[in-house]
Amino acid sequence: MGKKEKTPVIIDEQEYFFEDLTDEQKAHVNHIADLDRKIVNSKFNLEQLEFGKQAFVDALKKLL
Repeated sequence: MGKKEKTPVIIDEQEYFFEDLTDEQKAHVNHIADLDRKIVNSKFNLEQLEFGKQAFVDALKKLL
């Protein structure tokens, strides 16, 4: 059977392997990854909201 490759985790330019971390350390890594995804999604949603708001402002200006 093939050798399983370990998943690298880079923290402060230091490489660790996810599989070698304690359960508590793994949980922290997972929380950080989840928060990164949420931040990206929040920025995307904010961009949509700002664009939508500007569209309504522009439409109101035309109506005035």
